[in-house]
Amino acid sequence: MEQAAKLEEQEYWNKWIHCRDHEACNALIHRYLPLVSYHVQRISVSLPKSVNKEDLKSIGMVGLYDALEKFDYTRDLKFETYASFRIRGAILDGLRKEDWLPRSSREKAKKVDAAIERLEQKYLRNVQPKEVAADLEMSENEVISIMNEGFFANVLSIDDQNHEHDEQDHQKFVIRDEKAEMPEEKMVKDELIGQLAEVIVNLTEKEQQVISLFYKEELTLTEIGQVLSLSTSRISQIHSKALFKLKHLLEKINS
Repeated sequence: MEQAAKLEEQEYWNKWIHCRDHEACNALIHRYLPLVSYHVQRISVSLPKSVNKEDLKSIGMVGLYDALEKFDYTRDLKFETYASFRIRGAILDGLRKEDWLPRSSREKAKKVDAAIERLEQKYLRNVQPKEVAADLEMSENEVISIMNEGFFANVLSIDDQNHEHDEQDHQKFVIRDEKAEMPEEKMVKDELIGQLAEVIVNLTEKEQQVISLFYKEELTLTEIGQVLSLSTSRISQIHSKALFKLKHLLEKINS
C-alpha cells in the first residue's frame, strides 16, 4: 500500500512538473495540507486568541501553492522543507500586513513594560510575572499573555524592517533569488541567535528544555508534555513564562 501511494504521488508530481496538470496540483495540495495546519498551530501559540486560525490557514495555502509553483525539483532539497519555508513566510507576511495586535493590547504592553522597569529600579533585580501582575492588579497569566503578544509583534516588526531595507538596497542592482539566503539576512539571523544563546542560559532547566524541544526539535506542546511527563497546559505555561523572560532580557541587550 505504501509503495503504491509513493508511485501515485510521483505520478502526480510528473504531471504537475511537465504538464501543470490541475488535477495533479489539487492532489499534491491535499497531500501536503497538513504542513499548513502544522505551521498555523505553531505560530498561533504566540498570537492573541482574536487572530482567526482559518484566516492563517488561507494565507498558508497561498504559501503552499507558491511552493508548488516555484519548487525546483532538480535541486537536492525535499519539497516538505521548501514548502515549510514558503508556508511560514506567507503566514508571517500576512501578519505583518494586518494590524493583528489591537491598540488596546499595545497600550497594555506599554503599561506592563513600564511596570517592569519601575519594579526593577525599586528592587534592583529581574522581576517575576507574578510581581508585575500584583503591581498592576492583573492575573499572572494576563501579564504573560500581554508580554508574549508584544514579543511576537516586535519580532515581526524587526524582520519586516530588515526585509524592506534589503529590498531597497538591492532592487536596483540584482534580481533577488527567492530561494537563497542573502548575506545580510544571515548576519541578522546569526546576531539574533547569538543574543538568544546569551539569554537562554538565564532560563530554568525546564524552560530551556521546552524552548529547545519546541523551536529546535519542532515538537508540539502536547508531544513535549509526553516527553517531560507533564500536561499540555503545564508545558504551555512554562513556554509562556520562558518567552516572557526572553523578551525582557533581549530588550536589555538591545537597549
